Amino acid sequence: MSLNVEHLRRTADTLQEAITRLAAVASEQDTLYDLFRNAAVKSFELSLETTGKLLRKALKLYGGSPREVDRLVFKDLFRHASKHGLLDEAAVERWFAYRANRNTTAHDYGVGFANETLKILPAYLQDVRALADALQELFDAQS
Repeated sequence: MSLNVEHLRRTADTLQEAITRLAAVASEQDTLYDLFRNAAVKSFELSLETTGKLLRKALKLYGGSPREVDRLVFKDLFRHASKHGLLDEAAVERWFAYRANRNTTAHDYGVGFANETLKILPAYLQDVRALADALQELFDAQS
């Protein structure tokens, strides 16, 4: 089992780059605006899914049945992460909101909704990087 967060860090870096480039586009009418906005939303979705997979690996390190961990729904993954000190309660609530947003982006491809998603990305980047650090510390301790 690979116990590192490099892929998650790379998705966060890609998201940061998309946000930075998006901010540099002069007009929302420019095709580059659509390109970087779409890249940011997709990077958000990918990093959120990667986070879920890494949390499953992390929770298996705390014992219990791997089969039970694999059955946990997204919210339960984050509740258990809090129980084990990987996140505080406020962070868990933010992650629930990120997941709710991601579930909507998967079904609503409208420009307005994509632009709403952009508003949460700066906070999300801070949270995903903090969680990556916490997970890497846990994985390093297991080595």
